[in-house]
Amino acid sequence: MEEEEIFKQRTDLSKLTAAVDQIKASIGKVIVGQHETIDLLIAGILADGHILIEGVPGVAKTLTAKLIARSIDAKYSRIQFTPDLMPSDVLGTSVFNPKTVDFEFKRGPIFGNIVLIDEINRSPAKTQSALFEVMEERQVTIDGQRYAMEEPFLVLATQNPVEHEGTYRLPEAQLDRFLFKIEVKYPTFEEEVAIITQQHQQVATEQLAAISPVLSKEEIIALRKQVRSLHIEPKILEFVAKIAAETRNSKSLYLGASPRASLAIVNAAKAVAAIRGRDFVTPDDVIWVTPAVLRHRIMLTPDKEMEGVSPDEVIKQIVQKIEVPR
Repeated sequence: MEEEEIFKQRTDLSKLTAAVDQIKASIGKVIVGQHETIDLLIAGILADGHILIEGVPGVAKTLTAKLIARSIDAKYSRIQFTPDLMPSDVLGTSVFNPKTVDFEFKRGPIFGNIVLIDEINRSPAKTQSALFEVMEERQVTIDGQRYAMEEPFLVLATQNPVEHEGTYRLPEAQLDRFLFKIEVKYPTFEEEVAIITQQHQQVATEQLAAISPVLSKEEIIALRKQVRSLHIEPKILEFVAKIAAETRNSKSLYLGASPRASLAIVNAAKAVAAIRGRDFVTPDDVIWVTPAVLRHRIMLTPDKEMEGVSPDEVIKQIVQKIEVPR
């Protein structure tokens, strides 16, 4: 009897897992491999967080982001960042209307539910500053007027590695507004053969057109509430806090994680638990999301950078130092 009562209290994740499986199956028809990237993108949407996707040109960053956007029945807009792009090109501008003899605000492309910003680090700091308020507060203030974003609101941004020609390093405060930084690697030999074969047979183009929305805006909002309500033990919350504290005390790091990063780990771990069909968070969920949450928020000391150490290696060492709760 007690077991039945406990079971009734558990969150019903059947609709969420069915939708996730459907999205993965749709994307899998077009994208070869990249399973971790797709899992993190879906987790980011469920955790209500913006996502930064980094990789060299030609590894299907933009295509993957477009497919994720297409799987949700919501307003989609795309902004190509360039060195001459102005903040008003992103946010919108006030235009004089002769009929009303007044200024009217013409909304920019940022007013969407899913906004894909392609090559975000191709624009200088002036344009980047346009995203600060909207990414954190989900609103835009123009000429003293506040314009709230419609829910759900999600920024998917792609960028080339900073070493590439014509890129600008994003400010730390802006990077901190992204829930995840996903690094897209080169495909394996077998995956590359599959990609070439698929393109040769012209299958991808037909399947791209056939991808239809899996979730509506209202369903996304409802699933996010469900994810937020998932159970997480106090000892796991302490585990997250210890990871964040260790980044601030590490001799390998010049800049550690902020409390926003701790909250991001918790929210992301809940989303991953839900995707895996559980209504509770395990330490493995926390460990799995931690690199994607922290790699863009921490800064290595100059010594470590010269040694060629990667942020992921430092994160792994930090997590291994801390006792995993049982």
